[in-house]
Amino acid sequence: MSPATKTVLVLCTGNSCRSQMAEVLLNHDLAGQVRALSAGTRPQPKVADGAIAALQALGLPTDGLHPKDIDAVLDEPIDLVVTVCDNAKESCPVFPRPVKQIHLPFHDPHGEPPASFIAVRDDIRARLIPAVREALEI
Repeated sequence: MSPATKTVLVLCTGNSCRSQMAEVLLNHDLAGQVRALSAGTRPQPKVADGAIAALQALGLPTDGLHPKDIDAVLDEPIDLVVTVCDNAKESCPVFPRPVKQIHLPFHDPHGEPPASFIAVRDDIRARLIPAVREALEI
């Protein structure tokens, strides 16, 4: 990782869908500029099948994706926190040092048909990538 690479933490409640898709999309679309991580305030047991399928439909890697608790990433040198659901915004932890935060909520497609996951994936790509670029000035 080069010193110019910024670390982005995408935070939601379950870390099973929106934040996982955001992590993969950021790491792909902003490769070399951003290292994205994701975590949840109350992680689910596994990543939603619909989220995995929506990422794989674009040929994006999904190996090793698993929900993580926010505590697992608190020691990371985070440059930006993005909350993607209102619950995560309300319970966003206090970081050891000041960290820039943005809130960009997305629809939760959990339990909905595959088309809903694809729509949310595309919405994340359309709105989150430019928002992170702007927040980090990259």
